[in-house]
Amino acid sequence: MSGTQSYARSLERSRLSLTRADRPSEFELMGLRWDLLDEVFAPVFSPSTAVALGMLGLDRAGPGEWSGSFLEMGCGTGVIAVRAALAGCERVVAADVNPRAVENAEGNAVRHRVADRVRAVRSDLFAELRQERFDNIFWSSNYVRAPEDYTYRSMHERTYVDPGYRAHRRYLAEAPLMLGRGGRALLHFSSRGVLGELHRIARECGRVLRVVRSVELVEEAYGDDVVEHLLLEIGVDEGARG
Repeated sequence: MSGTQSYARSLERSRLSLTRADRPSEFELMGLRWDLLDEVFAPVFSPSTAVALGMLGLDRAGPGEWSGSFLEMGCGTGVIAVRAALAGCERVVAADVNPRAVENAEGNAVRHRVADRVRAVRSDLFAELRQERFDNIFWSSNYVRAPEDYTYRSMHERTYVDPGYRAHRRYLAEAPLMLGRGGRALLHFSSRGVLGELHRIARECGRVLRVVRSVELVEEAYGDDVVEHLLLEIGVDEGARG
């Protein structure tokens, strides 16, 4: 396992993100100010939120350029959900298993005056959303793999690692089932994860993965290592159906 794929290193990043003295109560991203609550993933200490916005095109989308419904899974501060609403989505759900993240996303929706379009929900993946369907589903995942028997010590660690890729398996299996006609199920993954295992799980779930966009950058926390970020679309393997 490379240094960038080390789950222990990711867990240390989780711990430091919560405890470092310069952790802010608000931050700036894409020219807007955002609230950051304790125990919620801090986009200011990681490039992943900004990268996700860029790969989705939400970093530059103006009002009216998007439409329909949007589900952000693992919403954290709700930046992506709020940006989707600002870009024109009429119905946006920001979902997270962490109650503090739900509170954070709700507050940022109010702050940016899109609370009439953004609903924050506490849900373990799709557990509380079974009756809904979406045009766009997106998850910037906890793509670093932890051992199958690892037990989370905090809600915050769930943002950084996924033991045995159990959450990824559920997402790959269930996300396409939550789409309306013509909808897209998207996953933000990276080379800090184990891409080969993700594809294997996809095949076992009767899914196929297509790269929509990719971005390479140096993440300073890992020295000079180049990390590739991927936006993947999840499709149904029609051959597996037969």
